[in-house]
Amino acid sequence: MPTIAPLDLDGHCITAVFLGDVPFFALADGTVHWLDHGHKSAEIHDGLLCATPEQTGAALLTGGEDGKISRLTADGNTETLAETPVKWINCIAAGPQGALGFATGRSANVRMADGTLAEFQEQRTVEGLAFAPKGMRIAAARYNGVSLHWAGTDAPPIDLEWKGAHTDVVFSPDGNYVVSCMQENALHSWRLKDSKHMRMSGYPAKVKSTSWSARGKWLASSGAPAAIVWPFAGKDGPMGKAPLELGTRGDTMVTRVACHPADDVVAIGYADGMIMAARFSDQKEGLLRRGGKGAVSAMAWSKKGIQLAFGTESGDCGIVDLSA
Repeated sequence: MPTIAPLDLDGHCITAVFLGDVPFFALADGTVHWLDHGHKSAEIHDGLLCATPEQTGAALLTGGEDGKISRLTADGNTETLAETPVKWINCIAAGPQGALGFATGRSANVRMADGTLAEFQEQRTVEGLAFAPKGMRIAAARYNGVSLHWAGTDAPPIDLEWKGAHTDVVFSPDGNYVVSCMQENALHSWRLKDSKHMRMSGYPAKVKSTSWSARGKWLASSGAPAAIVWPFAGKDGPMGKAPLELGTRGDTMVTRVACHPADDVVAIGYADGMIMAARFSDQKEGLLRRGGKGAVSAMAWSKKGIQLAFGTESGDCGIVDLSA
């Protein structure tokens, strides 16, 4: 059985990540906590809205209600990278070569490592951002679709249109697909080479969490009493294919998913705080954590895949250790 090291915090956990071997937990009140030879913390924002690790895993990028974007390194050092007074940083994305993306209202911005800023205006509020696996291409989720911009160039954006509110966006690891979460209970995907698209529907609730498998052949998602896992192998991706349903519980919704960094396994967090693991090949399940206080709101695997950091909406956080 896995062992659990609990960390009881006071507040909604927005993000849980590993920087190296150190687990970090970012809370909505603006504090970040981590476990490195003891419990440490820092007050980063006056209200934290979003957080994501750098692509190198060397630091945690955070955005807040105070209009600041901060960078917190594994040793606890903090610096402010950008500031937009009187505007909230409602989403953030880590890019290549030290670049980062952030959104304020209808503006999507890319900050290069040298501090240079590129701004892209949308007609509606930007709700989600994601960088392509290669190059400085960034996707912005908005009302009625997703815009694709090339940072540092004057190239016009590519608009991927679909009516409705799009609240988040991800690229497939091979860069062939863009997938958005929608305000309605659905995902929507586009194949970039020909803009062919697919409505991925049937969810009983909104999809608020997605995670790609280690080799990018599967996309796991929340929004149902099971993890809904779409197949992306083959030239047509999920088009015309049924998804897997893993970790089904008839009375409790999945609120968070996190695919293992090496194996075709997904960690599944539920509204009652339970966490399970399920394997794609045979749908075998294993209990990682019994129910607790609050819905699971954040999960992340360590680089080696033997530890899982988790957080809940009530601050009931901790580490699941599978090495025992």
